[in-house]
Amino acid sequence: MKVTVIGGGTGLSVILKGLVKLEEFDVRSIVTVADDGGSTGRLREHYQMPAMGDIRNVMLAMGSDEGLFSQLMNYRFSGSEDVGGHNLGNLILTALTQITGNFNEAISSICKVLNVKGEIIPATSEIITLFAEMDDGVIVRGEHNIPEYRHYIDHVYYDHEVIATERAVEVIKDADVIVFGLGSLYTSIIPNLIIKEIREAVVASNAKMIYVCNAMSQGGETDNYSVEDHVRAIHKHLGCDKISHVLVNNTEIPVEILKKYEGEYAHMIELKETEHDYEVIQGSYLDLSKGNVRHNSDVIAHEILRIVK
Repeated sequence: MKVTVIGGGTGLSVILKGLVKLEEFDVRSIVTVADDGGSTGRLREHYQMPAMGDIRNVMLAMGSDEGLFSQLMNYRFSGSEDVGGHNLGNLILTALTQITGNFNEAISSICKVLNVKGEIIPATSEIITLFAEMDDGVIVRGEHNIPEYRHYIDHVYYDHEVIATERAVEVIKDADVIVFGLGSLYTSIIPNLIIKEIREAVVASNAKMIYVCNAMSQGGETDNYSVEDHVRAIHKHLGCDKISHVLVNNTEIPVEILKKYEGEYAHMIELKETEHDYEVIQGSYLDLSKGNVRHNSDVIAHEILRIVK
């Protein structure tokens, strides 16, 4: 079965890490390139190329190589000047893009070295800047600035029509199942869906559409959000209701772990309503063994397989 996963950041990596282990799936991932903070933001601005940080994370999640090169791809230099603060994987992707003259070819080259199982596709090859309009009318520019405003987001958008990569549209059109999440709602998942060609392909698709809901809210993005609020935000940006299944964690999180998140203004995401136009599937989807709230990649992958078989 062809599964297309749409998102960005570490959340997308968690889902992909489990899916690529299952032989039943041909896995394709569409990754946002709207990130403009940290090492990614500096390289993007200096070399005028799409953001590569989320793509690097996805490569490592889908790769079967766990040796020295994989460790190097994740290495971050200390300090804040020259190479300080830069991730070596980001620098390698930048260098390969300069050498080949093609961002997609640079991704393909590293995927071969890491023995990536599946396909990684940037949502666009353009350099894009994400904007958010808050419910009080204030406009915030830049993906990394949006959560800092600490207000409710009405919608996110780009200031010009962004062209999707052809392959991103193709893997949506031929998908048997499309998965959204995990990860930041407004700065990882939705930035892909507001690209016109991607949105239109999702809307036209007859694939099953699964949203894997976050277990915890994100300060500045989803304060006080319920599961239903997450789904409504996706549907609002798509312009119609498309999600058919929503995975919701029902693992009880110990108080001592929840206290760690108080400084991040994060709370547990819960179901608030009793009737839904989509199927809600609740399960124990977390791995709390390291004292943090993390999703279990393998459990989620098998749950997705159970839905579509």
